[in-house]
Amino acid sequence: MSIAALNALAAPAQGATSITSATAALPKANGAEAEQRFLKLLVTQLNNQDPLNPLDNAQLTSQLAQMSTVTGIEKLNTAFESMLAQSGSSQVLQSANLIGRTVLVPGQDIQNLPGQPSHFGVDLPHGADAVTVSITAPNGDVVRSFDLGAQGPGVQTLAWDGLGANQAALPAGNYRVNVEARIGEGKVAAEALAFARVGSVSQGASGTGGVTLDLASGVKAPLSAVRLIL
Repeated sequence: MSIAALNALAAPAQGATSITSATAALPKANGAEAEQRFLKLLVTQLNNQDPLNPLDNAQLTSQLAQMSTVTGIEKLNTAFESMLAQSGSSQVLQSANLIGRTVLVPGQDIQNLPGQPSHFGVDLPHGADAVTVSITAPNGDVVRSFDLGAQGPGVQTLAWDGLGANQAALPAGNYRVNVEARIGEGKVAAEALAFARVGSVSQGASGTGGVTLDLASGVKAPLSAVRLIL
């Protein structure tokens, strides 16, 4: 126990002082240790209180109530952490059903394969007067643009046929999707979405970090980011 804390309580002029400040000077402890320290400090305060200015019942009740509140909050936090851990484990088990499935998650990368359409998606949190999608080659050049016109809010799935602006087939490889949405002259939120196969699922640290999907593309995505499951 801190000598400075006991001296502060033993001083006659401090007979009616709250234990809170003295307890704060002590090293951190768990609930049981903190309660024992509180009781020791309280007994010391009562033994060394000023006889002319003793600790009245209201002050004593107030300090006991404070300690009870702190202990109750700590127990509630412990119970809540346990509940989160159990919930996280349950989420992982449920998410295991996604392994091998294809999901639509935020992402701009698409792969152009000869003779196969490249599927992707667009997410608009709000409607827009004009939506434009552009496909960009690895060197940064825009090779194809699509004017989708006015669109309402929500997720839409689209496909690119692998052709450039001149309708010639483009080389196989990785390309990027960019989405721009406007209302009048101002831009509004819009997000490109990519399809990917789920390879595995994992849980965050201490069971409270949520569920993460490990995608076959090498990207990790939180379960909350999934917009569509195929």
